[in-house]
Amino acid sequence: MIRRATPADAAAMAEVWLRSRTAALPTVRRAHSDDDVRAWFRNVVVPHRESWVADDEGVIVGLLVLDGSWVSQLYVEPARRGEGIGTSLLNHAKQQCPDGLELWTFQVNVLAQRFYENHGFVEVERTDGAANEELEPDVRYVWNRAVE
Repeated sequence: MIRRATPADAAAMAEVWLRSRTAALPTVRRAHSDDDVRAWFRNVVVPHRESWVADDEGVIVGLLVLDGSWVSQLYVEPARRGEGIGTSLLNHAKQQCPDGLELWTFQVNVLAQRFYENHGFVEVERTDGAANEELEPDVRYVWNRAVE
């Protein structure tokens, strides 16, 4: 079930983010400590961003954070990948922003690129990563319902 995140979800969301990020991006430099990430979810993400969770009988198995029409965060519990959780979260984002979405992902994250492309996103820009905290080359994707 996709539902709006509550303050009580912040700790579980941070742990899913940390596990998923470590599993998907082992070579990408981490710009913040685990404790900083936990504080960011608790103090910034949940109270001040449009935050959603995939909840499986009380267990947070995925998360989606929107910042306007930007998909700021989309992470799924590594052990639950391939079950359609990411697709459900992304479809929810499309429902929330039917006029279009944008997102960044790292160039080394080929699986994420394939996922977004399979869901109608189109690559529009690549950078050398100088503008992101990780200093990692990235790629920007755009989705527009009219293009699908």
